[in-house]
Amino acid sequence: MTVYSTHSDYELAALLKDGDHAAFTEIYHRYKELLYIHALKLLKDEDEAQDVIHELYTALWNKASDFNLDIPLRAYLYRSVKNRIFDIFAHQKIRSSYIEKFGEIIERGEWITDEKIREKELIAAIEEGLNLLPPKMREVFELSRFSGLSHKEIGIELSISDKTVKTQVHNALHILRLKINSFLVIMLLIHGITGPKNTHVNFLQINCKIIYTQPTIQP
Repeated sequence: MTVYSTHSDYELAALLKDGDHAAFTEIYHRYKELLYIHALKLLKDEDEAQDVIHELYTALWNKASDFNLDIPLRAYLYRSVKNRIFDIFAHQKIRSSYIEKFGEIIERGEWITDEKIREKELIAAIEEGLNLLPPKMREVFELSRFSGLSHKEIGIELSISDKTVKTQVHNALHILRLKINSFLVIMLLIHGITGPKNTHVNFLQINCKIIYTQPTIQP
C-alpha cells in the first residue's frame, strides 16, 4: 500500500496529473491550512478565505491532467491563491469605481433615506447590467473605463481595430444606462425623493437619462 505522506511534492504532482485521487487528497491535507492562513492574512475575511481555498482545490482536481510539472507544486498553489485574491480585489475596485462614477446621480443625503440599502441595490443593478454584456464587450468596456486604456491601447491588447473598440464601448454604455435607468425609475416610484423640490424637478427633466459622469468617447 502506497504511503502518500512520504511522497515529495513533485511525486504527488505527477500522480495528480495521472488522475490519482489519493495524491490529490494528500496535497489537500498537506497545504490546506497553510494556504488558508495565507489567504486570510490578505483577505481579512474567514468565509472569503475558505471560498478561495475551496475554489483552488476544485480547479486543481478538475484540471489535474493539465498540471505543469515544471512548476513546483508549493509555488503553484501559493501563486494560485494570490491570483484568486487579486481577482477579488480587482472586482471590489470595479464595484467601488462604479459607485464613484454613478454615485453623483444619487446626490447622497438629499433623496435617499437609507443610503447603505440603496447603494447595495445600485451595485446589484450595475452588476446585472455588466452581466448583460457579451464577454468581449465587457472586457473592452472595463479596459476602457477601469484600466484607463485608450482605444488604441485596447485595440493593440485585444488585436482589434480602434473603431471596433469605440463601438463596443458605446454599446456597453447604452446597455448599462438602460439598466441603471430602470433602477432609478423603480427607486423613484418606491421610495420617492425627499430632497429639495428643485432636485426633484431637475431629476425628472433629464428623463432619468444617465448623463451624470458620461465619459467622453476617446478618439
